[in-house]
Amino acid sequence: MIVLDQENKLITLHTRSTTYQMKADQHNVLIHTYYGPRADGDFSYLVRYADRACAPNPDEAGLDRTYSLDTLPQEYSSCGVGDFRLPSMELELPSGSSSASLRCTGFEVREGKYALEGLPSFRGTEEDAQTLVVFLEDAAAQVGVELYYGVFERYDLITRSVRVVNRGGERVRLRQCASLCLDFLSADLDLITFDGCHMMERCPSRTPLRPGTQGVGSVRGTSSHQHNPFVVLCGREANEDYGVCYGAMLLYSGSFQALAECSQYDNTRLVMGINPYQFCWTLGPGEAFTAPEAAMVCSPRGLGQMSRQFHRAIRERLIQDPLQGQRRPVLINNWEATYFKFDADKLVEIAETAAPLGIEMFVMDDGWFGGRNDDNEGLGDWWLNTEKLPGGLEALVPRLKKLGMRFGIWIEPEMVNENSRLYREHPDWALKIPERAPARCRNQLVLDFSRPEVCRYVYGQIKAVLSSAEVSYVKWDMNRSLTDVCSAVLPPERQGEVYHRYVLGVYEMLEWLRRDFPHILIEGCAGGGGRFDGGMLYYTPQIWCSDNTDAIDRLRIQYGTSFCYPVSAMGAHVSVVPNEENQRITPMETRGAVAMSGTFGYEMDLSKASQEDKEVIRRQTAFFKEHYDLIQHGDYYRLTDPFRNGPYTAWEQVSPDGREALATLVAGCTRAAPPFLALRLKGLDPDAMYQVNGGEERWSGSALMEAGYPLPMLLGDYRTLQLYLKAD
Repeated sequence: MIVLDQENKLITLHTRSTTYQMKADQHNVLIHTYYGPRADGDFSYLVRYADRACAPNPDEAGLDRTYSLDTLPQEYSSCGVGDFRLPSMELELPSGSSSASLRCTGFEVREGKYALEGLPSFRGTEEDAQTLVVFLEDAAAQVGVELYYGVFERYDLITRSVRVVNRGGERVRLRQCASLCLDFLSADLDLITFDGCHMMERCPSRTPLRPGTQGVGSVRGTSSHQHNPFVVLCGREANEDYGVCYGAMLLYSGSFQALAECSQYDNTRLVMGINPYQFCWTLGPGEAFTAPEAAMVCSPRGLGQMSRQFHRAIRERLIQDPLQGQRRPVLINNWEATYFKFDADKLVEIAETAAPLGIEMFVMDDGWFGGRNDDNEGLGDWWLNTEKLPGGLEALVPRLKKLGMRFGIWIEPEMVNENSRLYREHPDWALKIPERAPARCRNQLVLDFSRPEVCRYVYGQIKAVLSSAEVSYVKWDMNRSLTDVCSAVLPPERQGEVYHRYVLGVYEMLEWLRRDFPHILIEGCAGGGGRFDGGMLYYTPQIWCSDNTDAIDRLRIQYGTSFCYPVSAMGAHVSVVPNEENQRITPMETRGAVAMSGTFGYEMDLSKASQEDKEVIRRQTAFFKEHYDLIQHGDYYRLTDPFRNGPYTAWEQVSPDGREALATLVAGCTRAAPPFLALRLKGLDPDAMYQVNGGEERWSGSALMEAGYPLPMLLGDYRTLQLYLKAD
């Protein structure tokens, strides 16, 4: 709900549990007054004024030395005109100077949720969302800035975006344009970021704010394995169930920046948006630029509630699932089974073993196209290799369909090998700096997706393949970061636009894919979890969580991912042991329990599996299908922290009414004389009586949450236990 007080120029955004407020002050500077648990009133009384040394005063303040932009909490911070903290926007003016000084000129409320042309965003209707637009202006630069806010009351979600318009007659260059600026009057906060590397993504890192600037970002052209475009600010005492927590995610799949600054007067500012590194966007007269969307959730009741609010909003208002209301199929992928060495008969052999075990879709991974027999050739030549696949997909897919299996396929549209027909015919289509030999990664280059003709050509090839047979699933991969970022068609003064135009090109091709094949489920991938962000989730309902499929490492990866992203978005498979990355051996039961807290599938040659393992797989697929809605759409509770190396890691999914739950536990290494342990559950109805795994004994919800469920001794390393609870 949006409440406007026109007389006092006060704007209040209410969600079910929170309040967000801003106000245009006496000089029409848009100040931020409050964000926190729901409350009523004008909170501008919290903004204090004092004569601070070396704090410049704007011209409008006259002789009032207590009024300074450097000390005010602002809704969208300025640059070069007296505020020395983190800027939200930087303009390069025709004079060559760089600054931005914004004043509020008005605001309006619209029913429904705004949309962003060419960019992903949360979707809302007139029944469940409202839009606020605040109009700012830099009069000297003749630049207008429109701040967009989407308010989803049910989800405690507020989205933000920014549109910058050149209203003057001369060219203006935009060197920074953040999507979100959030000022706090306090600095008594912790910053949580989600960091790591390839094979170990999104590990939480929690540190108290200190004087100065700290944060994360990416200059890789992707959101990256190293840092995720989601951060949390929370009270020092906040935990899973207690304390005020603020989560902020950027719906963007390119280079980003999220910085928090603790100022000299113990205020905090969070700024989030496109990374200014090599970013410079030219605005001619009348032209506009739109920043990606950011989304915020404030939870008055701890990190767990914050996560569950993000999960619901992402599932219901961001992801566009072609199988909405249906169960996604359990799949098997041939990559770790065959790598590049396969033919149609080998694929069918794997499928023949998989189908009787309850697996419903076969995904053909890398190696099916052009002259692709290793990772040094063929990328860019998207036509069927008929030596491996005689008769093409038209021959293969019906063979799989006879087994009751759907068909999926792997693609990597953004990349090219120099040993390919595409590159030989169009070498200028790859990103390259004219004066330098390009850097290679996986012996491949990056196609210039900032160029529409490149996107159209590649998409045309892929479209022909997908149209040749009944394809149900596409895995869209991307296996390197961007280097040598220079486009052959843009003039020198516009090369700072290439990074962002590249992302827009990726989004546009994904839109084409969704438009032409609305029935296809798309899974995103970037060397595993290197582009796991809200921007990709808008187009790809699930993303491969990590190339690391080891169940024990996945406990940490999926734990960190869960702080923002729902289980239904996490691509997770069971693979063979010893695991190829770390040589760890874990039981098949454990690998399955961990993978089914994701989208669930297998990545192995099941024709080589033991009969015992096949029986386990049969039980796992049946269990997953039976409890699919609970696992994929239930409220998610983190019961332990796997980074603390306790005796076990546990998590829980609970139905919205609290009448049904599934708790999963994975033990660590066995020790002699283990203690007796009890697992305390969450989210249950305290007054209900629960049956556990169909047993005759009953426990009250309050007993299970306060005292816990008595755990059996799990002998042997990395054993698992799943507890299905149902209320009478």
